[in-house]
Amino acid sequence: MALSGSDTPETSYVMRDRTDASLVGKHCQYDYCNQLDFLPFSCQSCSKTFCLDHRTESSHHCTNPGAWAERKRLANLARPSIGQGKVLRDKVSQKPCASPECKTVVGTSLTPGVHCQKCNRDYCLKHRLQEDHNCKNLVPVGARLPQIDVAEKTRSAFDRLRAWGSAKKEQAGRVLPKAKPTSTSARLVAVNKLKKTAKGDEKLAVEKRVYLYVEAEAETTKAKFPKGQFFYSQDWVVGRVLDAAAKSLQVQNVNNQSSNEEDKLRVFHVEGGRLLEFNEKVGGALQSGNTIVLLRGVGAPPELIEM
Repeated sequence: MALSGSDTPETSYVMRDRTDASLVGKHCQYDYCNQLDFLPFSCQSCSKTFCLDHRTESSHHCTNPGAWAERKRLANLARPSIGQGKVLRDKVSQKPCASPECKTVVGTSLTPGVHCQKCNRDYCLKHRLQEDHNCKNLVPVGARLPQIDVAEKTRSAFDRLRAWGSAKKEQAGRVLPKAKPTSTSARLVAVNKLKKTAKGDEKLAVEKRVYLYVEAEAETTKAKFPKGQFFYSQDWVVGRVLDAAAKSLQVQNVNNQSSNEEDKLRVFHVEGGRLLEFNEKVGGALQSGNTIVLLRGVGAPPELIEM
């Protein structure tokens, strides 16, 4: 009787199939016994038949002792291990705590993350409570913003830029004439005059300097000094110019502390008629003699503002 790996017996002997209709008994094959047994046992090591008294390997002095045990060992080794062929997924996702001022990494074995069901963010144990991470003022991650409110705010910002930008263009035109083939000399005179009054880091190489008129919108910034003339490096990005200009004009700058666009400052390029991106290079976006204005609460830069 053949046995599969999962059917390997726990003993070296098994009883012959008692449902076999042709089974009429077998004589014990142990020497000097030869007893007729109608329910004989089969040795799984030597494959001989024995009676109840001689069924074990030791009692019938088996000629192939331990063979059944070796087959059982090999069958166990051939079985697939638990989880074999499956990929275990690590359900722990490491990420920084969603609280802006916290630098704790959550989702590790030592620092588990706590998920807030209301704002749909993960926090460390210190900021797990709703009052600890200002939950009531957060927009839930994945939630759809009210389209009407967003559209109204966008139109309002554009209207402010169009109206304010038109007035500033006229002012800029009086300070620096518009670029025309016949006014090149006048433009050069104005830039040379600007170079004499502009302030900046004297260690900056002259050939790297970009001289600009800088203003601040008094209605939104409450600047102590509403305007000035400064020079910056052409290798700087606009975000660095914004920080330096805000410091020079003593304008409150909370760009690195607040995620609310109503509090953020943006740089408006009068000649270009657009808001500049923070990562734009000064040398590629501005020229000496241009005017930039610090605006607050106008939102992210659109691709184009029609003036």
